[in-house]
Amino acid sequence: MSEGQIALITGGNRELGRSTALRVAEDGTDVILTYRSNADEASAVAAEITGTGRVAVAIQLDTSVVDGFAAFRTSVETELRERWDRTDFDFLVNNAGVAANGSIAETTVESFDMLYGVHLKGVYFLTQSLMPLIADGGRIINLSTGLARFTGQGWSAYAAMKGAIEVFTRYLAAELGPRGIRANTVAPGPIGTDFGGGMMRDNEQARAAMAGLSALGRIGEPDDIGGVIASLLAPGTGWITGQLIEASGGTLL
Repeated sequence: MSEGQIALITGGNRELGRSTALRVAEDGTDVILTYRSNADEASAVAAEITGTGRVAVAIQLDTSVVDGFAAFRTSVETELRERWDRTDFDFLVNNAGVAANGSIAETTVESFDMLYGVHLKGVYFLTQSLMPLIADGGRIINLSTGLARFTGQGWSAYAAMKGAIEVFTRYLAAELGPRGIRANTVAPGPIGTDFGGGMMRDNEQARAAMAGLSALGRIGEPDDIGGVIASLLAPGTGWITGQLIEASGGTLL
């Protein structure tokens, strides 16, 4: 990444989003991060980035509320103009997510719709709304999951949404290729976060069980994923587009 570039990271206030925001700032990129409800958490991340000498701003956004995207885009345009004297940004990372676990028999319409709103409909239409603001030659990273390749008990609806995102990303790469915009998907494997109740972070038995299924002998941590995303935004990976990069430590090879 080069000086003066700007990344917009949804859900950048915590876990994988926070790690990504800090990592790209370390590489010299300014950050617009979004948060759904925890303004203090988001402000803390922005302050940490500012402390490194980069510019950062946090903007509230519920990625499941499509009707709010026009106002969000206006807020982004205002920040770009006032903070950077620009009309565009360089990198979009669609990271914001929510978990819901249950067997196919147990999954409710409400739970399914929540996952759909955040992980598919929200990503699709937020990206659509922001495409005119992404600079030619920019990049888009969408987050999927290893659960779209292998199965895990109770994750059918979540994994189905992420599988759709992988297809969407290929179409983005094709349609935006003439503008030099690359689009790729990063699919984390088991990561030690509070996602899904924090089992992979807090339950040592679960951590050990999943570590045993990994070629590298451990589960991932947020910085493992932040590093992968940052690498896909670096100049040396510009010939990669339309691809799925699974970052799972070789889980269930």
